[in-house]
Amino acid sequence: MKRRAEAKRDPEEEIGRLYVVATPIGNLDDITLRALKTLAKVNLIAAEDTRRTRKLLNHYQIVKPLVSYHSHNEAERAPELIRQLQGGQSVALVSDAGTPGFSDPGTALVAQAWEADIPVTAIPGPAAGLTALSMSGFSGDVIFIGFLPRQAKKRLEFLAQLAREQRILIIYESPRRLLRTLQELSQIMGSRHVLVVRELTKLFEECWRGPLTSVTAELADKAIKGECTVVLSRPPAPEQSSPDVSAFLLDAIKRHPAKTGRALALEAAEVLGVSRRQAYQAYLALKAAK
Repeated sequence: MKRRAEAKRDPEEEIGRLYVVATPIGNLDDITLRALKTLAKVNLIAAEDTRRTRKLLNHYQIVKPLVSYHSHNEAERAPELIRQLQGGQSVALVSDAGTPGFSDPGTALVAQAWEADIPVTAIPGPAAGLTALSMSGFSGDVIFIGFLPRQAKKRLEFLAQLAREQRILIIYESPRRLLRTLQELSQIMGSRHVLVVRELTKLFEECWRGPLTSVTAELADKAIKGECTVVLSRPPAPEQSSPDVSAFLLDAIKRHPAKTGRALALEAAEVLGVSRRQAYQAYLALKAAK
């Protein structure tokens, strides 16, 4: 009796696996071939918004069961999905757009999958923050911030902490809050450059790049629509006279420990004949170096 040779199995054909699938952030052509292959083969797709995901699936003629998985139901839905994965079902996790877990729901499900010894595979693809970074022209290390706190006091405290940050900053913002955020950023770290992009990869994509204060002024009277991505450059290198400013500030801090940073910077500017911005940037650099 002849034995039929078994065909080699693709490791990715294994059942009971969670696939974290990145989907387009706007232009449907940005989906990868591997993502399409994965969505077509899984048993179930867990989507942040089933209507938006259905539009994507219909565009590529993929027919699969969909279940909603978002921030409002993840506490109940995640255990259900884990049980299905443990039962041998393969599940694709997708967000409205971009990469799940990158300012989108998904981290709870992925964490529970690891805890349950369920294999997890990432299917990489678009992410708005990285896409905007690639077109910014800013060089240096990067920190992803995502959305800022909504409450004014917490937001301003958080931005004050970010002012000490020497890396490139990536921030997401809604069109309604964009101008307010740019104005607050200008007050706290106005020496940086910025790239602002709205409707990234979509038909009406627009972008503005330049000094933060200039871009803020340009957008002051402009009606912005669509989600926005903001990329802030690293702070500029200290000017030549900064070592003298720093030395003055160190001495002033010892003499007047209760004075605010702005008051110390003002004193340094008046005594040394440098700009207030230069003096305050030197003060922030000293604080960051502590």
